[in-house]
Amino acid sequence: MDRNTLTGLVLIGLLLTVFTIINKPSEEEIKQQEAEIARANDAKAKSEEKDSVAVDAAKSSKENIDLDEHQNTTEKKTEIADSLFTRKTDKFTVDFSTKGGQISSLYLNEYKSYESYSAESKEALCLFSKGDHLTSYSFYDGDQLIQTKDLYFELKNESKTQVILEAPYNTGSIRQTYKFVKDSYNIDYKVEFIELNGISKDNIQMSWQTAFLQTEKLLSEQRRVSTICYDEQEEGFDYLSETSEDEKNDFNNEVNWIAYKQSYFSSFLAPKTPFQKKGTSIKVATYDEADTSKYASTHIKDFSSILTLNFDPNSNNTASFSWYFGPNDYELLNEYNENYDDILNFGWGLFRWINVYAVQPVFSILLSFGFGLGLSIFLLTLLIKTALMPVQWKMFVSSVKMRILKPKTEALNAKYPNKDDAMKKQMEMMSLYKESGASPLSGCLPMLIQMPILLAVFRFFPAAFELRQQSFLWADDLSSYDSIVNLGFSIPLYGDHVSLFTLLMSATTLLYTVMNSGNVQQPTQPGMPNMKVLMYIFPVMMIFFFNNYSSGLSYYYFISTLFSILIMFMIKKFFVDEEKLKLKMEAKASSASAAGPKKKSKFQARLEEMQRKQQEALKNKKK
Repeated sequence: MDRNTLTGLVLIGLLLTVFTIINKPSEEEIKQQEAEIARANDAKAKSEEKDSVAVDAAKSSKENIDLDEHQNTTEKKTEIADSLFTRKTDKFTVDFSTKGGQISSLYLNEYKSYESYSAESKEALCLFSKGDHLTSYSFYDGDQLIQTKDLYFELKNESKTQVILEAPYNTGSIRQTYKFVKDSYNIDYKVEFIELNGISKDNIQMSWQTAFLQTEKLLSEQRRVSTICYDEQEEGFDYLSETSEDEKNDFNNEVNWIAYKQSYFSSFLAPKTPFQKKGTSIKVATYDEADTSKYASTHIKDFSSILTLNFDPNSNNTASFSWYFGPNDYELLNEYNENYDDILNFGWGLFRWINVYAVQPVFSILLSFGFGLGLSIFLLTLLIKTALMPVQWKMFVSSVKMRILKPKTEALNAKYPNKDDAMKKQMEMMSLYKESGASPLSGCLPMLIQMPILLAVFRFFPAAFELRQQSFLWADDLSSYDSIVNLGFSIPLYGDHVSLFTLLMSATTLLYTVMNSGNVQQPTQPGMPNMKVLMYIFPVMMIFFFNNYSSGLSYYYFISTLFSILIMFMIKKFFVDEEKLKLKMEAKASSASAAGPKKKSKFQARLEEMQRKQQEALKNKKK
């Protein structure tokens, strides 16, 4: 470690110390925060007491309903309409509503929202609460439209694993059965239309609406990646727009499943017999930024579907489904044969293949060894950079060769200043490169090899469920941005905080750019942009672009660039001697000259022919 590096590290330490002192709250601020916490706890206690009273009242009402057989129908329905009951499994806490016989709210017991996580609360993650989730069936009884959301269901049978709700209608009834699958995020669900005389089942439609609650640190980021995904027979997986309102109502094939996807959790609805294409439609709606309503500040997006049912072939009155309410965990979703893992935005084409078949398996293996997230990302980066070391060596050697040939290429540019001699200049350039064993394209090919990996990783880390609510160093959640300073105000295109991982990533990128600036060839044609200027602007742009991104991604790029700097230093110091390489190139050029002219390649022959025709055309034009 040289003196400059040591000095830089000391300065960074001093800056961090100053930041800590400046941002340390005063005693008055500490007392004020403690008072606010006390008031919040008192309010929470009162709320819990109020909720407890409400639950007891609901239970009492239910008991009265069961006991009073002489109560008139209208009064009984009113009581049932307000009745909620809860079932808890190892994975879920589910509230059922007797009005509509539907799931009213759902909690994932093993997870927390970011708010609860940062406050070290024991509250389970609420995927959606009462009023945010609606399922209903619609059909016509003559000219009258019937919707099950308006019907009152009674609890007919219940156990730890099953809930059966039934509502009488006409000559028969409508029955809904929910069966919890042990150690699974699945709920087996079926609806039965029993002895409904005169009701056609050909056009029975299911309405499914959900408004997800915010669960992560940054609501805008959740909205950016949330949408409706679906799997259509023959045409396969697809999704609606993530950035704007979108809908689809023209399916060409039956639909295998519908998924309401947000950043790290999703709801899947997969029918046993695919939904009909006729009448099926899906829609995602966003909230206006100017909207000051409660939903605009607490909910992600609105998802809605109209699904035309296909009934089980062996039972003409039953439609069966599988619900999935759980995390967007690749290992978990990959266990399903329905291609559920397609919802993970790992990129498209080659980028997705790299993530699915290389990055994800290696990352999972590292985590299985018990390494922490920070160390696992470090080791993953080390493995990737080691695999790409030959590519980086090839790029460096190519850049050195081009720098050695720079005086000769500049001489050729001076020799042929006119556009009319462009072909001659190009042919002599090619001869020069060939004789010296250099090629301007030899540095581009390694870059093309690296770029897919860089872009694949850019998609991988923000979508990796493993990063959620995992802390490392000063970052409290690697799935979201890290912050060392909260500004108290928002800067356009930047944000209201300072991300240290982003600053470190930009600083190392700038250092790497400086180290390679001597290898960049300036454009010889007027009007072309200055590549060196663009290279220096890019690290500055990264500060704005990555400030609100996943800190795990910024950390990866920071470590990756550090490894690149180290590899570049090692190659330059121990593996590539520029003077020896120069002598070797000169010897090769001399040997090629002594051997005399070689047989022209087909490509060179075509260039000469093009040059000849170009010169003839110019001569004829002058005449």
